Amino acid sequence: MPQIKRHLYIVIMLLSISMWSQKTIDDDPEILQNNIDYRISQSDIDVENYNYFEAQKKLDEALDLAIKAENNKSIGIIYSKKGKLQLIIEEQDEALKSLNKAIEVQRFSKDNINLANSYKTLGEVYLSKKNYTQALDYFNASKNLFEQEGLNKNLAETLYLEGKTYLNLENYKQARILFEQSIALTKKENLLKIESTALINQGKVYASLGDNEKAQAFANEGLQMAKNNNYPEVLSDAYSILSDINLNIENYQASNHYLKAYINLSDSLRLVKKANLSPEKRIQSLMNDQIEKNKKTEEELVEANSKNDLGTLISILSVALITILSLLTLSLYKNNNIRLKTNNMLHKKNAELIIAKEKAELASKTKANFLSTVTHELRTPLYAVTGLSNMLLEENPRPEQVQHLKSLKFSGDYLLTFINDILQINKIEANKVDIDPESFNLKKKINNIVLALNNSAQDNNVKIHFEYDKHLPENFIADQLKISQILINLIGNSIKFTKDGDIWIRVYKTEQNDNMYTLRFEIEDNGIGISEEKQQNMFESFSQGSIQINRKYGGTGLGLSIVKGLIDILKGKIFVKSELGKGTTFYFEIPLEYTIQKEKEAPERKSNLFEDADDLDLSNVRILVVEDNKINQMITKKILTKMNLKCDIVDNGESAVEMIKANKFDIILMDIHMPGISGIEATKIVRTFDKELTIFALTAVTIEDKMHEFEEAGFTDIIPKPFKQEEFEKKLYNALAANKDKSATA
Repeated sequence: MPQIKRHLYIVIMLLSISMWSQKTIDDDPEILQNNIDYRISQSDIDVENYNYFEAQKKLDEALDLAIKAENNKSIGIIYSKKGKLQLIIEEQDEALKSLNKAIEVQRFSKDNINLANSYKTLGEVYLSKKNYTQALDYFNASKNLFEQEGLNKNLAETLYLEGKTYLNLENYKQARILFEQSIALTKKENLLKIESTALINQGKVYASLGDNEKAQAFANEGLQMAKNNNYPEVLSDAYSILSDINLNIENYQASNHYLKAYINLSDSLRLVKKANLSPEKRIQSLMNDQIEKNKKTEEELVEANSKNDLGTLISILSVALITILSLLTLSLYKNNNIRLKTNNMLHKKNAELIIAKEKAELASKTKANFLSTVTHELRTPLYAVTGLSNMLLEENPRPEQVQHLKSLKFSGDYLLTFINDILQINKIEANKVDIDPESFNLKKKINNIVLALNNSAQDNNVKIHFEYDKHLPENFIADQLKISQILINLIGNSIKFTKDGDIWIRVYKTEQNDNMYTLRFEIEDNGIGISEEKQQNMFESFSQGSIQINRKYGGTGLGLSIVKGLIDILKGKIFVKSELGKGTTFYFEIPLEYTIQKEKEAPERKSNLFEDADDLDLSNVRILVVEDNKINQMITKKILTKMNLKCDIVDNGESAVEMIKANKFDIILMDIHMPGISGIEATKIVRTFDKELTIFALTAVTIEDKMHEFEEAGFTDIIPKPFKQEEFEKKLYNALAANKDKSATA
């Protein structure tokens, strides 16, 4: 008995080990992926052999495994192949569902190569449904991705399908061009099946254009290639097209011969396809056949009953029963069709939305690139304008020149403000403005803004009154920079449009929930006011009261658009109340969090940091300026000389790298756009041999999409051109002070 127990334990233990090892094998990612890939490849073989039902089963098994493995790439590929298979067996609505699932997964996982294949197949579905516009959209999307990835084999088929679509639209010239491109690629890549079918369709194009000689040559070449390589579907198309071409040239015997060959082959292919349909499709086919049989039986019964009076009642009942059953079957069939059409419409709309989204993203990217280029090209000469005007004003110009130089400086500053406003609006529209909350004193912040704008107000003989609710706390957590921008724009607007008057700024609480306050800010003036008509669109970009107001008061019409965008970002609301000749009140509400913590007092700093820089030894400081523009070289050198700093200058990235290798520099001022290698590439090279060197990107590029490139390249910081003298000085001073501290601790 104990021996039996021992044997039993051993058997149980062996079974457990076996089950555990099986589970471990099944869960192994590599084995799991091999199983997925094997089933996908086997399904491809089944499709080639017309064994569609088995192919469907293998794809379903592969999908279950891919979902278990959470492998998005395989999931996308399987759904795409299911869509292709469903297209082959004429289940277009199911194909749309599968392909849209594939596209959703592939877009999320950024699998561009397989996404392009899914777009191509989706285009084929719409081509089969004769929705040619939609088909062309998807073929175009597929073609763009294949071109990006350099996949000529896949591109060849897409060009052929695009050509076929234009052929159906009777745009023969465009079809001919696309077939020519496809044939050229297929010859290069040795894609015999696509080449043969493209040649045959090129024959159809020339037949439609009336050139039957060329039509026959292309079609016969394609036919021969299909025969040599046993492509039955291509042969079927070739027979059909050659029958039509021979009919055109009145060679009726040859036309009849090709027509018979086409009928025999297409019937054989149809039978093979029908024999390998899914069970559901077979049931649908049987149901349709049954409806036809019922109709025939009904006719026969009516005819028999007219000859036999004794069976009249039975016949009527039989006919009625058959009719009721037929109507029920028809009703079910129609309901099923309606449901399929509705689903199809939803998938179509979803697909259209995806295409529209991609087009919008492309337009947005194009706009951002355009702004990046334009602002760079504008900022580069602006650097010269503002730099030279500042220098000339500091070099004791003649009295009659001062006003001209001030006008030049004003124009440069105005243009720079305009560019910055455009960039700000672009960032707001692209949702690329980040919120940076910090603790600050709100009352003090507004007081500082009022003081800063007071000179402008006095020029217009305007008095500013600031009223801060005495029951309201002063310290809050919020993005103080954006609140400052909003207030500067609104108060500046009031000053601009008020002459010999008053401006009132009021801040008070409208709601409180624990530490969260909703504050209302009011900016009221008794200036010229705004008409009701202009109030409707005053927060839109480039919107001003009138051309006369624009000429008289200046401005770009972007300020209020920026204000509205910033308030939306801060989850607030803005309103306006105005009457012509009586004044305007802007009031906005934003949520702010109360905090007990006070803001840190910023230490006082010298107005000119390098004037008495006793703590820094400037005699040995070396700066390298990398700049290809001669005027900008001169300006930067002069600014540095005034700061008692020496510099060397090179005009390209290659020379900069060599200079840095051969010499010891404290700071590099690196331009970005230069002949040869860019400033970004040069910095990447420098970082391979010097990780600590201070490198500033001295550049006119300010679009935020580029900022991550600067960080990845290894820049210490960015100084946008044209820069403010104080900010430039501060960054250089801090960098040199930091270098000194590092040397002291080393």
